Amino acid sequence: MTQESDSPEAEETEAGTTETLRRLASLVAENGLSELTVTDAGMTLTVKAAFEAAPTTSPSMTAVQAHPHVLPLAQTPAYSETPVTVPSAPALSARAATAVALESPMVGVFYRSPSPEDPPFVSVGDFVRVGQPIGLIEAMKVYSEVPSEVSGRVTDTPVESGKLVQQGQPLIFVEPQ
Repeated sequence: MTQESDSPEAEETEAGTTETLRRLASLVAENGLSELTVTDAGMTLTVKAAFEAAPTTSPSMTAVQAHPHVLPLAQTPAYSETPVTVPSAPALSARAATAVALESPMVGVFYRSPSPEDPPFVSVGDFVRVGQPIGLIEAMKVYSEVPSEVSGRVTDTPVESGKLVQQGQPLIFVEPQ
């Protein structure tokens, strides 16, 4: 705010806006966002990170238009109440030393099968090839296939279908071959 004001109301509004900007900047930094825009009471605030987002090396994502897991609009929650469970370090280290974790490329709801009636994309013991879909992630009503980054035998599938996953969370473990 560059405009000077003598009224207490203007100073209070300016202090509130400054505090809001600080909170938004904190959210941008904590969540690794490049930009955040909020509109409230006719005012729009945009906070941009001071860095350019680095390109990711995750495999390309293929958008899927329609999916049977989609709830009717009236039943769709605005947020997920499903707690995220990430295995602890000892649980991860107990897996085979050579197993590769195929991680979630984004935050979203992970589905192991294309529809509730269909079998999962992959199960423990299955052989996967590079580029083969291992599941779907729903983010913002868009379904994206998650392709395998390695060829090998599936040794573990720690995430249940329909659970919220975080970026970088292991979805399946594969023993490369």
